[in-house]
Amino acid sequence: MREAFRNELESIADGLVEMAEKATAAMEGSVQALLENNLELAQQVIAADDSIDGMQASLDRRSAEVLALQAPVAADLRAVIAALKMSVAIERMGDLARHIGSLVRIRHPEPALPEQFRDVFTHMGTTAVRIGNALVQLLSEPGTAAVPMIAAIDEELDTLHLRVFTIIGELSNGEISPSQIADVTLISRYFERFGDQAVNVAHRVEYLLTGSFEPTLSTLHDSEPARREAEIADIRAEQNEN
Repeated sequence: MREAFRNELESIADGLVEMAEKATAAMEGSVQALLENNLELAQQVIAADDSIDGMQASLDRRSAEVLALQAPVAADLRAVIAALKMSVAIERMGDLARHIGSLVRIRHPEPALPEQFRDVFTHMGTTAVRIGNALVQLLSEPGTAAVPMIAAIDEELDTLHLRVFTIIGELSNGEISPSQIADVTLISRYFERFGDQAVNVAHRVEYLLTGSFEPTLSTLHDSEPARREAEIADIRAEQNEN
């Protein structure tokens, strides 16, 4: 029975790695679609999100079955609970990539990205993919040394997110339209939240390895005001998609 239990935990862990790989691939595709105004690629990213959603549902169901049937305790219980929370965060990463692809689709044939923002979003896209790859590596080979690195990459995204607002403030009146300002603000937010979710997963891994979870500045992104802001952005994105 214990061997079967261990096998199930390993299968759940492998599923989290695969989810993170798919979410990172989705972000990479969304970045390319955004920079190239590639409608076909944006459509592929949007369609692929169903696979990530399905994986989360499957992992959560299996985790719930482990809790119900195996009654794990101590470290094993922590592992199952952490897996449930990590699957939610990784699924959100996939959603954020999809939101970027959706904006590309909505604005096509016009580009969703004004030329004035190409450099900063090129950098943001590269950084988002980098944090996704770092998360995949951490989930594949868990170790506490990678957690500060992921947090540092997230800080880069936060800095670039603020840079977007600086560029908006530097533009002359009428240089870009109000809808374009709304678009770049949302896209920047999606990149920034992608990094936040990666940090949240990284700290769950740290919790599994150390048995302690100390909230730090980089883990406070899910505070109530921040969560409300993220939910509003997501609602707007869903309304645009529909």
